[in-house]
Amino acid sequence: MRETHDDVIREKKLPRVGDTVRSRKDGSLWRVIEKREIWQHMPEDRLVPAIYLAYWKIRPDVLQGIGEMVGYAHTLHDNTFESNWEFVE
Repeated sequence: MRETHDDVIREKKLPRVGDTVRSRKDGSLWRVIEKREIWQHMPEDRLVPAIYLAYWKIRPDVLQGIGEMVGYAHTLHDNTFESNWEFVE
């Protein structure tokens, strides 16, 4: 069975646009401002589905989208979301 983008979202329990997450590195708060389906190159010279999430660092008195932003691609073959982010309730 081939992997799909929906598999990545479901199995990785990724946040939705507008959700807030906390960085495990420094405890800062970030908001998910973009989510898109992409294809990620793997070392075996194949493409796998990935979900690209763009995060904006929340700062008091700063408009959303202005300031520090980062983006990462998450696949079924890595643990980048789990190791770097946690959901904020």
